[in-house]
Amino acid sequence: MKIRVTRSVIPNLFTILNMFCGFLSVINTAEGNYMYASTLIIIAAIFDAFDGFAARITKSASEFGVELDSLADVISFGIAPAFLIYKIKLFEFQEIGILISAFYLVMAGLRLARFNVQLVGFEKPHYYGLPAPLGAITVSSFILTFYNDVLNIFKYNFGSFFVLLVISIGLLMISKIKYEALPNFSQESLKGKLLLNIFLLLSVLIAIFSNGKAIIFMILIFIVFGFLRSVYKSTADFIKANFPTSKAN
Repeated sequence: MKIRVTRSVIPNLFTILNMFCGFLSVINTAEGNYMYASTLIIIAAIFDAFDGFAARITKSASEFGVELDSLADVISFGIAPAFLIYKIKLFEFQEIGILISAFYLVMAGLRLARFNVQLVGFEKPHYYGLPAPLGAITVSSFILTFYNDVLNIFKYNFGSFFVLLVISIGLLMISKIKYEALPNFSQESLKGKLLLNIFLLLSVLIAIFSNGKAIIFMILIFIVFGFLRSVYKSTADFIKANFPTSKAN
């Protein structure tokens, strides 16, 4: 019996590595290695980006790959961060903490399910709602920046803000706020998203020079900008629809 190896093996391998990192993150969270667990979620997000890039390069995008990617994302960007936020802080609130952690998991699952239903083709110029990987990176980078792993406390009393951040990320994932998709490294994408590319380049440089401590601030800028842009557009559309400008005769 011959095993047929196709081009889809390459992107699917990245997806499996994404899933594996999510599983390792859960294990490390259970063992109390919260910093390592947070890092693994970010690594899973990198593999998640690479599987899409590999699928475009090899021209092997498929419905099977999309479904496998969603299953992996539920583990790495739903279960893993939900368990992490419970063990690191929300366990203090007992049943309420369980509900908030479950809320994050459910929102991530709904976000991924909605993406699959709305998917037309395999290229997306933008997303409606905060992507689940970006939400998980936000939570993880916040922990890496503000959590003291030795003392098991949040620095500067940011523990309460962390709970608010978790709830906000969950709501943003199921919102209709439009967020730009990452460029796919094509010439058309690089030119059409010049400002986004500049922002990503600056973010990488700032992250390197700050030893990763500034990642959370760059992500929050991106999230807040998308929110404010959506509010501005909705307000402008409302004014245009209800208060049309009269033309002079």
